[in-house]
Amino acid sequence: MPNKPANKRTNFTQTNNKALFLLTAVSIALVWILMPFYGAILWGVIIALVFEPLHRKILPLAWQRPNLAALLTLLVVLLAVIVPFSMVTTALALEAAGLFQRLQAGNFQPWVYFQSLFESLPVWMTDILTRLGLDSFTTLQNRLNAALTQGTQWIAGQAFNVGQVTFDLAIQVCITLYLAFFLIRDGAQMVQAAHRLIPMAPEHSKELFEKFHTVILATIKGNLFIAAIQGALGGLAFWFLGVTGALLWAVLMAFLSLVPAVGATLVWLPVAIYFFISGAIWQGLGLAIYGVLVIGLVDNLLRPMLVGKSTRLPDYVVMITTLGGMSVVGMNGFVIGPLIAAMFMAIWHIYGVTLHDD
Repeated sequence: MPNKPANKRTNFTQTNNKALFLLTAVSIALVWILMPFYGAILWGVIIALVFEPLHRKILPLAWQRPNLAALLTLLVVLLAVIVPFSMVTTALALEAAGLFQRLQAGNFQPWVYFQSLFESLPVWMTDILTRLGLDSFTTLQNRLNAALTQGTQWIAGQAFNVGQVTFDLAIQVCITLYLAFFLIRDGAQMVQAAHRLIPMAPEHSKELFEKFHTVILATIKGNLFIAAIQGALGGLAFWFLGVTGALLWAVLMAFLSLVPAVGATLVWLPVAIYFFISGAIWQGLGLAIYGVLVIGLVDNLLRPMLVGKSTRLPDYVVMITTLGGMSVVGMNGFVIGPLIAAMFMAIWHIYGVTLHDD
């Protein structure tokens, strides 16, 4: 008789271990199945989190009908995000195509600018180029021509895949919006269910969810907002100064602005240096001042306010995890990197508090 409680505990432990093993196995299998669509799922979650306050405001106006309120919220997403993004992408593709046509037709010859830049280089830099086998501009031009030819051939090859890429992108967008609808409509109930399932104390699981929510909102609102502003300001300056392909440079600055600290400087600073070397002193000086006081000020003032303070992550952690995330998983890494860092710190904090309490 005294052995029965021990046997029950043993059977319960064995059953629990088997259930945990099966749960882990099916969870890994589910992640493996969903990996091709992880980007669509991620952005579905992001849309739901970012536009959840709007959904709460729309719900009373939609006569407390969750389906209608979620549909109206998605309509706002389409008009405010998807449509403008599609228009910018289309304009960018047209400008890129026009630039390549001018390049192939000989109407745009960057070698003229490169030659004046090459001839203006200081002696120590020309010595370095000589050691690299680039002792004359003709040699450099031949190598650049070869690289440009390879790039043009690659672009021509990709043109045959435009239909497939467009189809894949359309599928990803549809999955994102479809998932976002249900997350917007049923998000509160899903969070409550997740709270009950996480094997942690309620206050600890609440801390994790709040950290996840805060990091997502701060990263998206902060990084994307800053990237859009810096790209627009830089593109406007390039257009005013007559730089070819201002929209291309604006998009490149917006993309690089996702990287803290350096960001758009990697684009406007070389252009300003080129202006100085080519004799356009006032243009170079104006772009340099504009870049430091306007473009740079946006990053230095807004990023700590919108990203660093909200996530309670140091600037260097945000920069390293952003770069690491983008190098591992691509564009989505600018969200995933800081998110993993924040979750890492939150879990270690919970572990430390629990250990101290024990």
